[in-house]
Amino acid sequence: MRPVRAAACAAAFGIAALLAGTALAKPDSVESEESSVNTLPAPKQSWIFVSRGFVMPATSIYDSANGKYLGQIETPVLGDLAIDPEGKHYYVAETAWTRRLHGTRQDFISVYDASTLKLEGDIDLPGRMLVGGREHNFVLSEDGKTAYVYNFSPISSVNVVDLTKRKFVKSFELPGCADLITNPGVGLAALCSDGSMASINLTGGKVDITRTEPFFSATGDPIYDNVQVDQAKNEVVMLSYTGLIYTAKLGAKPTVGTPFSIQEAAGLRKGETKPLDVNWYPGARDQGIALHRASGHAYVLMHKGEYWTQKAGGEELWDVDLAAHKVVKRLVIEGRPTVVNVTQGPSPKLVLVSEGGNDGEGAGFAGTVTILDAVTGEVKQTLKDAGSGLVQTIQ
Repeated sequence: MRPVRAAACAAAFGIAALLAGTALAKPDSVESEESSVNTLPAPKQSWIFVSRGFVMPATSIYDSANGKYLGQIETPVLGDLAIDPEGKHYYVAETAWTRRLHGTRQDFISVYDASTLKLEGDIDLPGRMLVGGREHNFVLSEDGKTAYVYNFSPISSVNVVDLTKRKFVKSFELPGCADLITNPGVGLAALCSDGSMASINLTGGKVDITRTEPFFSATGDPIYDNVQVDQAKNEVVMLSYTGLIYTAKLGAKPTVGTPFSIQEAAGLRKGETKPLDVNWYPGARDQGIALHRASGHAYVLMHKGEYWTQKAGGEELWDVDLAAHKVVKRLVIEGRPTVVNVTQGPSPKLVLVSEGGNDGEGAGFAGTVTILDAVTGEVKQTLKDAGSGLVQTIQ
């Protein structure tokens, strides 16, 4: 008899003898299981919302202070999550078909109670944009009473939804523009394909759209669409593929400041668009820049490569003082993360997402979330199989 087969037979004999004998003692008492349902408090600034990516149609909620898993919001792969600024609801813009992947298309906003995570109802929409991992396809007004859903059927447009009445209100065309940004007191702003920023005034009876002069090239040096918004300062921070950082002041007539080079801010030569030129460039599949609003610091995923490597994961994380136009810290990181965000509390935490694991392998799998102290760079938590998509925080 072969050794493996002999070992298996011996193991089977041992188990049979054990079951036949009196070696299995019965417990004195068996405790009955009881199920319970917990509720969540209002969202905290230390909480992070991690999209599970293509592994599971959901967004997981963790507390970055201790790495604790708190709950899960049902979000489809190409769904968009918006968080009620009052902390009472979570909203998901999603699409379904009556016969799973075909049949009648249905676009709607699902409304979840933020305390119980129970579905409260749906709001029907005429359509929406089926693109996942974007921060600005689905945004809420500053008071949380109105939702704006970006759509493309057959041209770019915006759906306006009354969240108080839970009712679709209207759609308006937004030709050549996307990337919706809440513009307090006005309505919305958006980035446009001609390199301008649109101001969308929704305060009157009709929609009034004006544009700035073009300030970037959508084909020569595009801007990453997951721009960062500081609602308190009413500002937008934008990053281009070559590493230019722009700041724009929102309002009825947005004003865009002169950009500066992140490479020059680090004492290096400026990023260029010419081929075969190896330099430090920003890169991320989903989310390459994060903004800590109170300090005015931006955190950017950077890698060594050529231009048009804008989807590459980060080798370093650069801490940029936006007011001083200076890179104050360069942190070497593992796993080639493609997502970065930062919490906004008094003890901010950096959140990095690597597809697969810390070795950077396994794109499309559950992913690893690494939580670091934003001041020291010390790794505080490592959450395996936590998600591989967009990370959202509470402003």
